[in-house]
Amino acid sequence: MSVIVSIPSLKPSMDSDMDGTTCLFDFFSFKPQDDTKDKPTYGDTECVITSILRVDCDSAFLYLWVYIHQLIFQKMKHISILVPDGDSSLSNLEATFKMFNMTNKALERAGKLPLFSTHLVGTHKKARSSNGLFSIIPNTTIEEIDKTDLIIIPAIHGDYKEVVAKNGAFIPWIREQYNKGAEVASLCIGAFILAGTGLLDGKECATHWLAAREFREMYPKVNLIDDRIITDENGLYTSGGAYSSLNLNLYLVEKFAGREMAILSSKIFEIDISRISQSPFIIFKGQKSHSDEEILKAQEYIEQNYQDRITIDGLSQKMALSRRTFERRFKKATSNTVIEYLQRVKVEAAKKELEKGRKTVNEIMYDVGYNDPKAFRVTFKKITCMTPVEYLNKYN
Repeated sequence: MSVIVSIPSLKPSMDSDMDGTTCLFDFFSFKPQDDTKDKPTYGDTECVITSILRVDCDSAFLYLWVYIHQLIFQKMKHISILVPDGDSSLSNLEATFKMFNMTNKALERAGKLPLFSTHLVGTHKKARSSNGLFSIIPNTTIEEIDKTDLIIIPAIHGDYKEVVAKNGAFIPWIREQYNKGAEVASLCIGAFILAGTGLLDGKECATHWLAAREFREMYPKVNLIDDRIITDENGLYTSGGAYSSLNLNLYLVEKFAGREMAILSSKIFEIDISRISQSPFIIFKGQKSHSDEEILKAQEYIEQNYQDRITIDGLSQKMALSRRTFERRFKKATSNTVIEYLQRVKVEAAKKELEKGRKTVNEIMYDVGYNDPKAFRVTFKKITCMTPVEYLNKYN
């Protein structure tokens, strides 16, 4: 047990004034320890005194009321950070564990009780290897946890189907805990394990944009929002790629510990608390992992001629398809409408030029086939969540 409990002692301290005009009381902070010997106890738990707060009579009952109120009404959140079998993201595990525990320390410094009881949870307690360099050892197992409040699933690398199959023992446990009232968060491609539970069916989900195609193939019932940093629906949270998991951790800290603690954590870890989109980081790949030959030809034509005026009617005629059939097949193959695809190709070309920094925004606008600055700016911001000028300033 790692909970710190503040218990007031109603015995006057040795420093009490002899005339009785100023009676002092000591408030002790006890930390339960499993391995302590000959230490004070609270109930059946051996403890070590971690701090003493000395107050006068006028303040004693106020402090007593505050501590009792915290003990009764502030329930600690039991957090289970999963340690899957396979090549887990050490950065996900370490950063998540540290952020919640540093929030506890900040709460203690503010005179409050810690809020999070954080555990590394596996299906067994054997060490796992991360990147072949680091070993991760869970401190408890799913069999030892009857109820938890929040489950966090880190990213785990490798073949996605194999990852889910290898960690199948987590699936029924996650579902059971969710049905008992637990909330569940996935970080980056940890979304594959969460989706494997079926809990995300019909709900929004974020994951790393590089894994979007494979995710849609494995979980067609999930509404993947591949440009989002965070989703939050019915006690299920997901985050976008890589270090955007830190933004989800901040989001959870804010939800459970308040805005003030989230802002403090963002400053300590130097994380932008306002990030909501991973759009600026997406590299448009063209979405060509399908077998529709006519649509592949249409995609290639768009990518080679995006500077020109391209119409849906003109493209459908080139592919010898009716407009309705062409649009339906294009959306099915690429997950974009024809117009959306054309816009993304143009914006991707503009991003590459902006990153070089050799041309003005207006020059690049004309190069990619736009004549209206407002239309270009609106489309660019819709896809990247930044204006062209903001993107230029950030990446050049």
